[in-house]
Amino acid sequence: MDPMKAQQLAAELEVEMMADMYNRMTNACHRKCVPPHYKEPELTKGEAVCLDRCVAKYLDLHEKLGRKLTELSVQDEEVMRKAAIGSG
Repeated sequence: MDPMKAQQLAAELEVEMMADMYNRMTNACHRKCVPPHYKEPELTKGEAVCLDRCVAKYLDLHEKLGRKLTELSVQDEEVMRKAAIGSG
């Protein structure tokens, strides 16, 4: 595959994954923090604080999972490389 095409495909995949993460976060935090029947047109202070904390936790967890998955991927690549060297 052409390196430029692969880079473009990776960028598109990253945008798609970030959009999916944003949509999941929005839905989860809205369900958790905003009651289904609105009483006021604006968020209450409690709802705003809840949403702020929910988003912060969601993004923090997303970052930690990303780091862990990267770490595991690097370890897998090392194991595969060692296995290829050992069998070669």
